Amino acid sequence: MTKSQKITLSASRDIPFNKLVLSQSNVRQIKAGVSIEELAEDIAQRTLLASLTVRPVLYEDGAETGMFEIPAGGRRYRALELLVKQRRLNKTAPVPCIVRTEGLAEEDSLAENIQRAPLHPLDQFRAFQAMREKGKSEEEIAAAFFVSVGVVKQRLKLAAVSATLLDAYAEEEMTLDQLMAFTVNPEHERQEQVWDALKQHYNKQPYEIRRMLTEGAVRASDRRAQFVGLDNYVEAGGEVLRDLFQTDDGGWLQDAALLETMVTEKLKEDAEAIRAEGWHWIEVGADFPYGHTYDLRRIRGEAEPMSEEEEKTYEALKAEYDTLEDDYAEADELPEEIDARLGEIETAMEALQTRPIRFEAEDYAIAGAFVSIDGSGGLRVERGYVRPEDEPVEETDETEAETSADTDVANVTDEDGAESQEVDEDENDDGTKPLSDRLVCELTVHRTMALRDALANDPQLAMLACLHAMVLQLFYHYSQDSCAEITPHSTQFGSQAPNLGDAAYVQSIDLGIETWAGNLPKQPEDLWDALIEWDSDSRDALFAHCVAMTVNAVQEPHHRKPRQIAHADVLASTLGLDMVKAGWTPTADNYLGRVTKAQILAAVRDAKGDKYADRIAGFKKPDMVEAAEELLAGTGWLPQPLRTMPLAEGPDALAFEIVEETAAEDGEPGVDADPAEDETGDEPTEGLQAAE
Repeated sequence: MTKSQKITLSASRDIPFNKLVLSQSNVRQIKAGVSIEELAEDIAQRTLLASLTVRPVLYEDGAETGMFEIPAGGRRYRALELLVKQRRLNKTAPVPCIVRTEGLAEEDSLAENIQRAPLHPLDQFRAFQAMREKGKSEEEIAAAFFVSVGVVKQRLKLAAVSATLLDAYAEEEMTLDQLMAFTVNPEHERQEQVWDALKQHYNKQPYEIRRMLTEGAVRASDRRAQFVGLDNYVEAGGEVLRDLFQTDDGGWLQDAALLETMVTEKLKEDAEAIRAEGWHWIEVGADFPYGHTYDLRRIRGEAEPMSEEEEKTYEALKAEYDTLEDDYAEADELPEEIDARLGEIETAMEALQTRPIRFEAEDYAIAGAFVSIDGSGGLRVERGYVRPEDEPVEETDETEAETSADTDVANVTDEDGAESQEVDEDENDDGTKPLSDRLVCELTVHRTMALRDALANDPQLAMLACLHAMVLQLFYHYSQDSCAEITPHSTQFGSQAPNLGDAAYVQSIDLGIETWAGNLPKQPEDLWDALIEWDSDSRDALFAHCVAMTVNAVQEPHHRKPRQIAHADVLASTLGLDMVKAGWTPTADNYLGRVTKAQILAAVRDAKGDKYADRIAGFKKPDMVEAAEELLAGTGWLPQPLRTMPLAEGPDALAFEIVEETAAEDGEPGVDADPAEDETGDEPTEGLQAAE
């Protein structure tokens, strides 16, 4: 039996740094891994942990030159070279090396890089955890490995996941992204429950894991959480779940019942302060449905003027602000302290400009206030609303006079049945007796027709009269102060579309209502004079707002109106309406959760292609909705009712096309239909249809 030959290891020795040179045989040509600077810092802290592999540099005759080339360990050499340049290492400092003489230099380089197994991430997580358990702080660990404290926190969080899940990750049963998702909830039992559920689940995406782990929790960005305050919630014993690996908007509040209790108590406390102002009634709620004030008259108080001292303070702040802006007008970037001071001045000026609103004593006696939470989590107080039953009744003195005293002309019928007029012989000639109702009616008919003729020849005044009538109807409840019988109908929405008030375009129109209402006179009888004094631009803007409030393009199942909808399409095309730019995006609440799975897949296929639609085709409905919401975000996809068609050669052409198509769908005659078949019996009016 022959003995196997024993292996002889390469000799190791310390070689002065200035006797080492890089070899051209190093196979690593692409930069990867830790930077040279970070590696140099690590060597400076922990010295060189792995020897360099070197080969003697030979003369042509094979004799050694005393120099050594490095085919394996080039990055370590460059890190040492950097330390020498920084004068932190002597150029003659001994470097531990393994001297190789057999085989090829390329073989040494390739073998060292291939045979070296990278550290499994889980081993790194557990190593960080072991260092933490041995007393190292997160900051010390971060400094030792040249990473941020945030990275250390993340890796410690991963190491703290349930051991069952860590074993599954080690066995490659789950991905690192999935493991990161499990860190949202620290309860091991819940983590394991979700992992067991996922084994029978189609959707194992990280977002689904996060959703299951935070089910029943309230996002910290929720208006209720903002209203109460995260610190107050935690102080009351509430727990907050955080995600260290994704933007979580502050996390999730785990105790929803505690949050509701705190919201109710804080709202009740704030409402008492409002009640103390003396209002007839107070209604309190975390949120009210959109349009809850539509049927109520709004009393608008007067803003209290600044006191003399406040005016002086405001002027001083403004002067300081203007001076700082002038001084740094040419600067590329404001100094930090100047930027902070400008912010302080802006806040102080805004506080002075936000004046308290003063109401009359009689207003408090009939009006009330709504107390709720606004979209940003602040207190919203809507003051001065009068309910119909609280409206004061105007007392009028009605005198009933005898018919003979009220009229100066009596209608009598002669023997032939002809009606004639007989003047009261007892009428006084002093002219004090009022005219008869019939005569007044006849005279005012003539005046009305003459007024119409005059107004028809004065377009600007006609627009003003129209504006006056619309503003009275839209901004002044129960007002009948206009002779123009123009009644704008403004349909109010809210119940038809949940969370309507959160849309940016709805908030914009509501802001317009508030702004215009604040600029209009309090009493309707003062409106005409106020509009006369306004400049044409202001009147035009108010006119546009009033007309806009009358638009109704809602398709309701019980009220089909194809021609009006066709005109709405023309109007949208003419305006270039883009619902994506307006801020609409498909969500579970406004679309995806309200349609079939087939329609969801069609939307994803339309926006992202077949590959993404096929990926979620096997999901259950709730999972498909959530996945589709994420896939459609930012794509600009819109359902058909929200799409705006481009204008074809003009609005009329588009209107013809839409009316014909819509009418055909509804079983109604289109513009090309035989007028005799029109069930309405109206005369054919193709031109009017196109205009509509």
